[in-house]
Formats: sequence, structure tokens, C-alpha cells
Amino acid sequence: MGWPIAGRRQERLRSGYLLYTILCARPIATAAKSAMITEHSRTAFITGANKGIGKETARQLAQQGFAVFIGARDMTKGREAAEELCNQGFEATFIHLDITDPVSIKNAVGTFSQKADHLDVLINNAAVLEDHGEDITKLNTEMLDRTLKSNVTGPILVTQYFLPYLLKSQSGARVINVSSGAGALHDMNTYAPAYSISKTALNAVTRQFAAALHKQNIAVNCVDPGWVRTDMGGSSASRPVEKGAETIVWLAAEASPTETGKFWHDKREVEW
Repeated sequence: MGWPIAGRRQERLRSGYLLYTILCARPIATAAKSAMITEHSRTAFITGANKGIGKETARQLAQQGFAVFIGARDMTKGREAAEELCNQGFEATFIHLDITDPVSIKNAVGTFSQKADHLDVLINNAAVLEDHGEDITKLNTEMLDRTLKSNVTGPILVTQYFLPYLLKSQSGARVINVSSGAGALHDMNTYAPAYSISKTALNAVTRQFAAALHKQNIAVNCVDPGWVRTDMGGSSASRPVEKGAETIVWLAAEASPTETGKFWHDKREVEW
């Protein structure tokens, strides 16, 4: 066995895609096990984990003993997020991922397969909010298409491509879609129509996957994290990022695996 230097970077181009790994100070098996670097029994992949709720979710899961995989389109911020976790003594791997590009998703799964043979938790967190105050009577449908591609089609494809690894989870896998109260139909108003519509659709995606996978020991839920102080939520938001990640982490690590197909806020089921 060899002992890598803490924080050492490995950057390799394989099959046309990037694997960027922050190696923490621990032994790496050689020979037959050289392709499987992670030694953690629990693994989590989080999209959009280079900042905000995704980054905080990765941090909290790492604290609970997960090997965390940081999926992000921004390579610089993704690398920095992984390195920050490693410097705190955790295992983190940055994997370049553009959830609007099926080829990028497929390559990200290939990269993941070099580090782990199963996936316990998949968190579809990456999303866009492009609305600028207009109501639906003035909605730019090209912007709506972009929003749906990122916030709805992206999570569908990511879940489909990672499904073979979710099925290999020994304890039962969990898929968590980060939704929004803006997508709740019971009190929807004119706020951010493209974003709101996309989150309503994501809630429907959650129900569809939950129904399709309930016999395969995979729980699928969605979360309203609340109005959180992030780049998207703005500095005036009422919640710190730690609170925004709390229910996501709870569903990933603590909630009963029988809880599936539900919409959650502050660890409580809420109305669609």
C-alpha cells in the first residue's frame, strides 16, 4: 500500500473526460483493487455541489462518513469544493458534470465507476432560475425550455444513468430531488413561472421514479429547502445554508427507507 500526501491532486484525462480527485491521507489499495479507491461503505453523489445547498449537503454527508462525489459544471469551483472538504479530513471527489448534456452525464457515470462500485445516495440539486420578475403572460418560452432542460430533464437523465449503481446499494439507495415551495400547486401564485413550473414537474418526476423503483429498494423523495441564502436565494433570504441542507441530509442518512414518493420540508411531509 502507498500513502498519498494529504490534499494531493490527481488529474487524469480518460476516454475524453476529466477525473479530478482530491486524495486524503489514507492508504490506497494496489493491484486488483487499484480501480476502487474509496474505502467508505456509503457513497453520495450530489449535482451542483460546488456551492450553496449542494456544497453544504456534501459537507454534512462527509461528516456522517460518506465518500462524497461533487458533480459540477464549473471545474474551478468544483475542484475547490472538493479540496476544501479534503483539507477538513474527508474524502471528496470532483466529477465534471453538465446535467443538460447527456454525453457529460454518461461520462460522469464512467468516472464514478472508477472510484466506487455502488451508489447509496443520489441528490439532484443542480438547477437554474432565470426568471426576472415577469409573469406567465410575458414568459419567454425559450427561457422556459432552458429551465425545463436543466431542472427536469437533467434529473431524469442523471437518475437513469446512475440507476445501475443505485441498484447495487447494500442498504437500499435513496434519490433526493431538491425542489421548491414555488412548485407546490396548493398555493402557487405568479412568482417565477418558468422556475415554478419546472419544480412542479420535478415533483411529478419524483412520484414517477418512486412508483417505478419502490420494489427495488430505492426510496425517491423531493425536498423544499425553504428560502435559503445562496446565489439563487439572495442575501435577503431567511435561512442559512445549513438549515437548507438539513432535511436533504436527513433523508439521505436517517429517514426510514420506507418513506418514498413524498414532498418534505423541515423533516415533515408537506402538501404538493
